[in-house]
Amino acid sequence: MIQADAVLLNGRIFCGLAEGFVEALAVKDGTVLAAGSTEEISSLRGAGTRVIDLAGRVAIPGLNDAHMHLLPLGVSMNEINLRPEEGVRSIDEVLRRVATVAKTKKPGEWVLGRGYDHNELAEGRHPTADELDQVAPDNPVYIKRTCGHVGVVNSQAMRKAGIGHNTPSPDGGLIERRDNKLTGLLAESAMRLIVEAMPKPSHAELTTAIEQAGHYMLSQGFTSVMDASVGMLAGMAEIDAYEEMARTNRLPVRTWVCIYGNADGIGDAAHAAGYRFGREVGLLRYGAMKVFGDGSAGGLTAAMSQPYRVGDPDNRGIFIYSDKDMHGYLAHYHRLGYQLAIHAIGDAAIEQVLSGIEQADSAEHPVLGRRHRIEHCGFLTDSQLARMAAAGIDPVPQPVFIYEFGDLYVHNLGQERADASYPMRKWFDAGVHPAASSDAPVCATDPFKNLFTMVTRQTKRHTVIGAAERLTMEEAVHAYTAIGAYTQFAEDRMGRLVPGQLADIAVLSHDIFASPVETVEMDARCDLTLLGGEVVYDRLGQFAAAAQ
Repeated sequence: MIQADAVLLNGRIFCGLAEGFVEALAVKDGTVLAAGSTEEISSLRGAGTRVIDLAGRVAIPGLNDAHMHLLPLGVSMNEINLRPEEGVRSIDEVLRRVATVAKTKKPGEWVLGRGYDHNELAEGRHPTADELDQVAPDNPVYIKRTCGHVGVVNSQAMRKAGIGHNTPSPDGGLIERRDNKLTGLLAESAMRLIVEAMPKPSHAELTTAIEQAGHYMLSQGFTSVMDASVGMLAGMAEIDAYEEMARTNRLPVRTWVCIYGNADGIGDAAHAAGYRFGREVGLLRYGAMKVFGDGSAGGLTAAMSQPYRVGDPDNRGIFIYSDKDMHGYLAHYHRLGYQLAIHAIGDAAIEQVLSGIEQADSAEHPVLGRRHRIEHCGFLTDSQLARMAAAGIDPVPQPVFIYEFGDLYVHNLGQERADASYPMRKWFDAGVHPAASSDAPVCATDPFKNLFTMVTRQTKRHTVIGAAERLTMEEAVHAYTAIGAYTQFAEDRMGRLVPGQLADIAVLSHDIFASPVETVEMDARCDLTLLGGEVVYDRLGQFAAAAQ
């Protein structure tokens, strides 16, 4: 008789949206052996079987963050944390934190920070170059808004990047001036001027960032992620770091690589070096190519067909590329065999990307079946959704944007347009595959905030944004597990807890399917994470390893 390596007992196990719940689960050789009643699974126990006592808790398939930035998340863990929930509610606090770090640096060393939200600051504006100069006169300073599409630098940083009073804003970007004076604010492609001037992380720093961020994701119940722009920080050196981690079995989580393919990216170099769709090394798999279409709705740079309600009355956001250039990139990478994973948030950007994918369709290189993705896909029209469904193009949204930025959407766009954003219910009903994700480090990776928002459509201030788009908790978990696997061509191996699939499992502190939604938002945690049947995270240190 086959004996299980491990069994999960004494709780509820969510196997998948179609499969529902079972009482117990058996694991063998890294995969699910059987799922069923306690009696059925107990019959598979042997002398060497490890028992995981759920003690009334719930287990779900390992979570899949289908769009985040794993390596940049690790890098950001060593930068100044300027997020509002960390107490950064004023420009004075931003400057205090920058000054504190600047005092530890030698003259000329960079001071980096991320996560401030000018809309959450008491002053309701961005810091300025002059203010950063006052607290760090001897160091280049670069701090990024939470969205990652807008940042502020000081005078030293602008000098390092060659930005002067007469430097024009690049195509697809903004170097802000007020009263004919540089403010230090940069948006979209203009930020690349700073990135190119900064020293690149070393190989050791890159591998450490991957490892640190990967273990952090495991601690929250994630067993799979997509790194959505590999090559954006350090070029091909990022590929080298990932390859080493995978070869030496140090990569903590299953990672779907999305290569940064913008004009300044590594798309063609990666393809020439053999990093193509279908390559697999250990937990590392390659498949997607990233191109940016626009910016962010919170930063007023997402490309919209109608203007924003605040600021410049003619502002409709920023296109990173012309239609000709964008369509050329899409056709090129489509022909090279990559899955397209294109950043487009505003409806005008979505139109540019969608029409480009449709134009790339051909008998020799059909679009249908390629599972191309529109990343974020925040503010689309019903006709655009119908075209996506017909072409098999899937949205990869961040419902947590509603949680963190929903009140800002109402402010920037009005209630009606905000209500229509990230329409999870509409996507489900249309038959496309909306894979939930965080876009970390843009947003926190906390999965319970994301699940809470999918079920309630509430912001962190509990404003309801588009109540008609609510999902059930089962559907929300499905979007965070099985659908993520589908968008990574992995639905045959992960995303559900059924026989033959990988035993990637998260054991949660609360039964999120039965608990009040407020408990899910505030109190739920991951207690235990299994990757391929092996315990890789144990929050309580109480894992029952002994067979009984």
